[in-house]
This record gives sequence, structure tokens and C-alpha cells, in this order.
Amino acid sequence: MTFIGTPQPRPRWYHAQTDLEDFAIVTYRVDAEALARHLPEGFAPTRTAFDDGPGALVSAVAFRDRDFHFRFLPPVAIDCGQINYRAYVTAYGKPGVWFFGTRLDHPVVAIPQHLWGMPWSRDRIRIEADWDGERARWRLDAGDARCEAAELSPPPARLDGFTGEADWLERLTHPTLGWYRRRGGRVGVYSIWHPPMRPRYLAATSARFPAFERLGLITPETAPHSILAQAGLRFDIHTPPRRFRHGG
Repeated sequence: MTFIGTPQPRPRWYHAQTDLEDFAIVTYRVDAEALARHLPEGFAPTRTAFDDGPGALVSAVAFRDRDFHFRFLPPVAIDCGQINYRAYVTAYGKPGVWFFGTRLDHPVVAIPQHLWGMPWSRDRIRIEADWDGERARWRLDAGDARCEAAELSPPPARLDGFTGEADWLERLTHPTLGWYRRRGGRVGVYSIWHPPMRPRYLAATSARFPAFERLGLITPETAPHSILAQAGLRFDIHTPPRRFRHGG
């Protein structure tokens, strides 16, 4: 079965668009109960049956932002690193991701941080990738986060906890709804769209994401569950975020 993605919502004049380069989803297996303690009422971890027992998943999604712009404005000359820290969850039964926070290496971080009350902060982020060699290589150096990875050859026949490629592409690469805790404690929500990813499969030679360690979800010795990476990806971002209302 081939994953075909979701229909593209009709673009609105106030939506944003950006090109993401050197994109990687670094995923960790975590304890579902530990993750649940960080979620609001009505939110629950998406539980996954791994070969040796149940659990849940979180990801550090890192990339370089290029040419971010609102549709009613010309592209902005932005070329900077970004990391989104997210967990795979359901909100009152609806699937999506919970954002613990975002790091951005650009002053434009002030817009989501102050205008929309999103948990964004500025950090130094450097991402390097080589997609043209025999095996792709990807490297992240961002504050206290580090990751170095190389492409698996051949790619894995399966990922632990998933029934097949269409399953992990849908669940790991294509959540379109995201929730976060706004300044003041309320929950916000926004949505995105992108074409189906056609990722390359990498394995970490080293990785540390202290943002997840401080939440008590992993330890410094925890190895990533998987790394899915792609040289480039176009994103539609359905701005502005709005206050989340269950049933609304």
C-alpha cells in the first residue's frame, strides 16, 4: 500500500508558506504514562505496540527554514534552523501532535512567541546535510542538542511498532493538526499541509536531545527509534493559530 497523503485545503490569503530544507524527524520511543503526565485534560498519547511491549513516540523535527512568507506578502529572505519538539497524541479522539516547544535561529521568533503566545524561543541552530553521496548524511548542532546520522543501506523493511511503510509515513510524517500550551495556560491549535514525504532512512551515530531528557521521557543514553529525512519539503501553514475549543 502506498501512502497518498491528504487533500490540500484551499489556500487562504492569510496563510503562510515556506520551504523546508535538510528536513529530519528524529523519533524516540517513550513510556506512555510518563508522556501522559505532560498533556492537558482530554489529550492522550497515541499508544504503540512495539515488539517488546507498549509505548508512545515523540520526535525532534529539525530543518532549515527558507523563504517563509505570508501569501499576501513577498517571500522573506530567511535561512535559519528550526527544531520542533512534539509528541504523537489524540485530542478528544482526534489524532495530531502536541508541541512541547520550538527553537528558531532568527529574530522572527518574536511573532509566534509574543503575538500568538506560542512556546517558541531563540537558539543557535546549525544543520548540515549531504544528499549526493552514496549514503546521505545529516548533522545537527543546536544549543545543547546534537545528532549525527547516516543513511541505512538497504532501507529498513519495517519500523518497530508499525504495520508497514504507509502506516509509519501517515503517523510520523503526516499529522496535520498541532496543539500547544499558550501563554497563560490555555491550549492553542493550528494546522499544516504538505505533500507526502518520500524520506530516506537514517540511523544515528550519536544523538542527544536534552529537551526530552528534562521532561523525563528519555535518558542521555536513549537511542532514537528512527530517523526519516528528506532534502526538501514545501509546507503550507494555516495561520494564525487559534484557541482550542473541544467540539468547536
